[in-house]
Amino acid sequence: MRNRPRQPQMTGLGPRAKAGAGNTADGVYALLRTSLLCGLAIAALLFPLVAMAGLSAKAGFDSIDVLSEEVAETDPPLTSYVYASDGETLISLFYDEFRRHVSLDEVAPVMQQAMISAEDTRFYQHNGVDYRGIMRAFVANQSSGGIQQGASTITMQYVRGALKLNSESIEDVVAATEDTTTRKLREARLAMAVEEQLTKDEILERYLNQAYFGHNAYGIFAASQVYFSKHPSELDVEEAALLAGLVQAPSAYDPVTSDQSSALARRNWVIGRMVDQDYLSRGDASEVIGNPIELDIYNPPNSCIGIDGVAIDSGFFCDFFRRWWREQDAFGETPAEREEELRRGGYTIITSLDPEVHEIAQETVNDAKDTDDPLAHGAVVMEPGTGRILGLGLNRVYSYDQSDNGPHSNPAFDRVGNYPNTVNPVLGGGPTGGYQAGSTFKVFTMLAALDDGYPLDTDINSPNRVATSFISATTACGGRWCPKNGSASMAGNRDMWSGFGMSVNTYFAQLIDRVGADKAVEMAERMGLQWRSEGDAYYASEERRSGWGPFTLGVSDVQPIEMTNVFNTLAAEGNYCEPMPALRVIDPDGQELDVAEPRCHQEITKDVARAATDAGRCVTEQARKGADCGPWGTSRIVGEMVDRPVAGKSGTTDDDRTSWFLGYTPQMTVGAFMADPDYIFNAVGSSNSSVSKETVGTILSEALEDEPVEDFTPPSEQIQFDGKD
Repeated sequence: MRNRPRQPQMTGLGPRAKAGAGNTADGVYALLRTSLLCGLAIAALLFPLVAMAGLSAKAGFDSIDVLSEEVAETDPPLTSYVYASDGETLISLFYDEFRRHVSLDEVAPVMQQAMISAEDTRFYQHNGVDYRGIMRAFVANQSSGGIQQGASTITMQYVRGALKLNSESIEDVVAATEDTTTRKLREARLAMAVEEQLTKDEILERYLNQAYFGHNAYGIFAASQVYFSKHPSELDVEEAALLAGLVQAPSAYDPVTSDQSSALARRNWVIGRMVDQDYLSRGDASEVIGNPIELDIYNPPNSCIGIDGVAIDSGFFCDFFRRWWREQDAFGETPAEREEELRRGGYTIITSLDPEVHEIAQETVNDAKDTDDPLAHGAVVMEPGTGRILGLGLNRVYSYDQSDNGPHSNPAFDRVGNYPNTVNPVLGGGPTGGYQAGSTFKVFTMLAALDDGYPLDTDINSPNRVATSFISATTACGGRWCPKNGSASMAGNRDMWSGFGMSVNTYFAQLIDRVGADKAVEMAERMGLQWRSEGDAYYASEERRSGWGPFTLGVSDVQPIEMTNVFNTLAAEGNYCEPMPALRVIDPDGQELDVAEPRCHQEITKDVARAATDAGRCVTEQARKGADCGPWGTSRIVGEMVDRPVAGKSGTTDDDRTSWFLGYTPQMTVGAFMADPDYIFNAVGSSNSSVSKETVGTILSEALEDEPVEDFTPPSEQIQFDGKD
């Protein structure tokens, strides 16, 4: 358990005399004295205090003292808060128990008074065990013939809760809560020992943060939020009395139910007790005791899901963050341990998500494709040089409720599809395979060639169809792989500028033949690609990759975040950074951890990256002076929309099953795609061929509207025309 530094506080609610004055013998004597006063029944209950060598199941009095130290230092599970990059926009919470620690001076005095009045009126007088309370409860219970009153003090209740929190098994939980003499005696002795170690105010603070108030509200902060949507420092008399009355039986006094009579009677009883304790005047009590219960219910989101049925619009980013957290060694040895730490550790996380950029991305993809469309359309926005994810837009709703989803697009499946609601990591970061990215993969062949010394002006005659040296199962070209261009107008003498700008298949088929497919595959790995299908892993193996010529045309599966980061590396002039969803991670003690620092390294030389960018500008028809991009580029619309230096690459697959565009400026990278995640053979169609381009153009244009225009650094003359020495 994490130890939180204790800072004694004064509340003015009662004397701050050192709790639990006296040693173990004094405590036993006091309890024995109470036994005599209460008669044989109580004596029979308390006699084991003397008869037993100790009250703990573990050992004797020495062990009680050790155990009491553990109990005193118990920190209950805390909620982790996840915010956007502004530190204010809440993305989601992660918790097993919705709880946030507050100091005693952050709790309204009237709340402290109400709790003492309801649970332990002699809290500031006893030493952990209230002897008068025991007698009072005994008499009341004997008169009624049942259990009408308890004698557990606030300290004893805190001890009981702490023992449960420290339990390592179900058996330990039962032992901490079972209605037996042994448990009660141990609890009493531990309460006295705890009061020798903590002040009364420290005990009250721990109790208020530990107590359960119903509706998954653990501790006074959560209770104030859940029932009244306010901070505990803002509670008034009526609200404080209601909350204090819940602790004894949260279900029985539940004020959220339609019949509030029990909750109202309990609240008014607490108000009466506050009058008896001189915390409240009778006049003030009479002004509020007749008022109805007024609630302002708050259902806190949990694990990227909105509890109140309202979806979190950043749910897919939140899920990517959660998956990232599960991979960080700093939070545990296994993914399960790390997620448990997130749900119980009370962290404050400031993520990389830019609220304005994310809103632009989300609105853009939704405007382009409705959420109830089987085709998924998404966009990833990243920052060059850090790898930070600024926005994730997707025409899907992050929700487990698929009851109203549309039919599955695979005719072989008789079930609903994953639209509009899904929790599948469509954009990446999870175990799903991904989608073929078509001609965007030509970038790996070009980078491999540039890295191997081929200059940008490497000229290759590129007919409409060309036979390569790669073996193919087809017989059309004598058992050789022989791709053709998308249109006859692409044929001619091409170099990397025009070949990339016009996306000439036969140019890149010959270029990968010259450079070696193994080098292109290796370059993809260097730029962060993983092989997510059995087929991809088969062809990418060391013994087969040299024969994988079709790789250059994007026959491998890739995730959108993964592919966007490839071009983000080019925007950063070859500085590769892992996709990063966090800016700051702060533990509950206020210490900032170093896990959110960008993880970057120079993967390819600046000159190689600049040369690739130079070719990428041909795609958007923004040729730099001195570069011959050919008659046209595949994505002029992006250059026109962005209206500042921008590079990128489009990509489609056979039968138009997917449509991609990856675009970037020196300040921002955006990747957009369209595909059917449920059925990859369902074509997006030629009518959607420009949607991803327009999405990238819109996001870059709007997100950078107020940013200064920056130009790319041109590559060296050597890598343009002469190659490397």
